[in-house]
Amino acid sequence: MGKKVLIVGGVAGGASAAARLRRLDEEMEIIIFERGEHISYANCGLPYYVSGVIAERDALLVQTPEGMVQRFGIDVRIYSEVTRVFPEEKVVEVQEANGRTYRESYDQLILSPGAAALRPPIPGIDDVQALVVRNVTDIDQIKNYIDEQQPQTAAVIGGGFIGLEMAENLHARGVETTIIEMSNQVMAPLDYEMAAILHEQIFNKGVNLILEDGVQSFAKNGKSTTITLQSGAQVETDLIIMAIGVKPEIKLAKEAGLEIGELGGIKVNERLQTSDPNIFAVGDAIEVKHFVTGQAALLPLAGPANKQGRIVADIIAGRDSKYEGTQGTAIAKVFDLVAASTGANEKLLKKLGIPYEISFTHSSSNAMYYPGSTRLSVKLIFERSGGRVLGAQIVGAQGADKRIDDIAGVIRRQGTIYDLQELELAYAPPFSSAKDPVNMAGYVAENIINGDVRMIQWTELSKMNMKELCIIDVRTEEERKSKFIRSSLHIPIDELRGRLSELPKDKEIIVYCEIGLRGYLAYRILTQHGFTKVRNLAGGWVTYYPAVFG
Repeated sequence: MGKKVLIVGGVAGGASAAARLRRLDEEMEIIIFERGEHISYANCGLPYYVSGVIAERDALLVQTPEGMVQRFGIDVRIYSEVTRVFPEEKVVEVQEANGRTYRESYDQLILSPGAAALRPPIPGIDDVQALVVRNVTDIDQIKNYIDEQQPQTAAVIGGGFIGLEMAENLHARGVETTIIEMSNQVMAPLDYEMAAILHEQIFNKGVNLILEDGVQSFAKNGKSTTITLQSGAQVETDLIIMAIGVKPEIKLAKEAGLEIGELGGIKVNERLQTSDPNIFAVGDAIEVKHFVTGQAALLPLAGPANKQGRIVADIIAGRDSKYEGTQGTAIAKVFDLVAASTGANEKLLKKLGIPYEISFTHSSSNAMYYPGSTRLSVKLIFERSGGRVLGAQIVGAQGADKRIDDIAGVIRRQGTIYDLQELELAYAPPFSSAKDPVNMAGYVAENIINGDVRMIQWTELSKMNMKELCIIDVRTEEERKSKFIRSSLHIPIDELRGRLSELPKDKEIIVYCEIGLRGYLAYRILTQHGFTKVRNLAGGWVTYYPAVFG
């Protein structure tokens, strides 16, 4: 008989570890304990079952307990909760749904308990039906409620990935939906100006979005619920979805005496071992090393959890493997847009005091002359010295997925903006441009590093006294008709050389266009004609407007 490995939790990391262990070792005894009914389900797909985008419930079940037994010969025990771990004895205590308890020994133990949905002690929360989205049972409850009760209104508390996905799918069911978010933006991995693009999309789709206002209390009001916000405003709703985040499930590890990290996750080393070398931990419950910053981080994502499960299996099977860290690559559909991010954002870098530069580009998803081309907004964050890529965020209707993956790959190899330029990416008019948006982001970043252009960010310009500046709008007359920066002087780029005499040399000049390109051209013209106090508005009007006025 081979080793005996127990796995606590049968979803992403746990199921991945179990399957890999069996592929590597036919003799190993592998037991999965899962306190719920389901293992290895598609938790990221749960919101889409509500609207019918995913029509069949069984499609959410990637693997069943029966399937795991038949294909892999793994002992799967559902409705079985591991309630205690005794590291010195290498034994766990298990409680079944019927109340029976027993003990099971192990050679190695893998903890994959996941994370629990946050449910803060808001007054009245226990008196109303505030539903969460973490597993198949949760989504069954939500879908059944909608099917049977036919709610007219819904309030989604939280504007993260799950909150936005639930809002979209509730809206698709014809439910009037309100998103309530305590922060000033949705989707925390994005920086504000990128999230502002999503705010506009959410508003345009007819979903109510309340920002910078938290929930103060819940009160039952007949069949509906009154939500009182911290501002005093009230929202009446028939359905409440709590989606304010998750916290690592550490109770089992903590009671076993395992070390807990400073952020509240199970502490592990690069081999994903806990403070007990015979106990490993993976998934949403652990603290990981942020791949870009090197700092401890909580990054509950399915991709890393599955990779961690495979790595732990390799180590237990005697192979040399280690986990290098998580860079937080993530993506979400928000109605007609896609939002994606990888690496560090500005908020994190500022908090850690890490210096950086940023660039904005607004490229076309494919060749502009080919039908169906849409805008792809790219924010690139990089080091000035050496050009190492630190992070990126992309929002657009199409093509965000492959571009974020390109940049994520460069970050994983400690790559630079020059590597982005050198990427040889597939090109044909239906799919991209000869200079792909990823290449373009690299080129613009190089211009900034080389001093070919000096940028001003929307955050700085919005706080300045416009009367002390000479702001030049170099767009066309048609573009300017809709919206423009007040007090700006209109000189289309093609007229600029002939109108230089109109411009002051003793004032700072800010040039801007729609997306930044013509502003760059204007900058080059002006600086080569003796104007020394010139800056180009990063990202142009497309970045400035939603961030300042959205």
